[in-house]
Amino acid sequence: MLRRRVIPCLDVADGRVVKGVRFVDLTDEGDPPTLAARYADEGADELVFLDITASVESRPTLLEIVRRTARETFIPLTVGGGVRSATEMRDVLRAGADKVSINTAAVRDPGLIGRCARRFGSQAVVVAIDARRLPSDVAREPRWEVVVRGGRETTGLDALDWAVRAVDLGAGELLVTSMDRDGTRAGFDTDLLRAVAGRVPVPVIASGGAAGPADFVTAVRVGQADAVLAASIFHRRQHSIAEVKRAMAAAGLPVRATAGVAA
Repeated sequence: MLRRRVIPCLDVADGRVVKGVRFVDLTDEGDPPTLAARYADEGADELVFLDITASVESRPTLLEIVRRTARETFIPLTVGGGVRSATEMRDVLRAGADKVSINTAAVRDPGLIGRCARRFGSQAVVVAIDARRLPSDVAREPRWEVVVRGGRETTGLDALDWAVRAVDLGAGELLVTSMDRDGTRAGFDTDLLRAVAGRVPVPVIASGGAAGPADFVTAVRVGQADAVLAASIFHRRQHSIAEVKRAMAAAGLPVRATAGVAA
């Protein structure tokens, strides 16, 4: 059975790791390379580095910080934020990323997904989907809308339709963030995760709302996520990666062995 991944996320603004609630009210959490090294030592399966102000500021990814971060870890690194062309994706990969996440630029230009996949392979292309739940009648199935530019702009795109289209265009993985849950510690939106996972054949990374180890278990068992991402609970040492993996292993979920956690 495929091992379930535990992934710390480094949201980066002005060269520093930050964290907020629903992408606002940001607080400083530390230096990206320092945190990357710590998480690699603590048993993280991968890292995600998101330059969260690149799209808003209409600038490329901060490549020097990516280089410094990549030098501190030998686990897979996904980098997102500011990639608007296959050439910019090439530059991010050359800076040390293993995969590149695209979000706003993919919504603006869906053909970007295919161009990147053809040049670098689908396995290197992650499409990030920031989704906000829409009001609906209790009797109706829930619906979510795609938002971009760090949650600042609505698109009118149905999140489930966009997930299917992104994969059809060449995405090898989806990073699905609930904007309603981000930074709230209210748990992952398992309805959203299960709806996306049930429609696509590629791995789905759950993001937004982790409060503790039990939420990671629920994201996989109920939400059918292949990997689970969190930020503040790891940055602030509220829970450790080993603690999360022990809870997942105890629930019968396969995880990669690390110090203090059996495979």
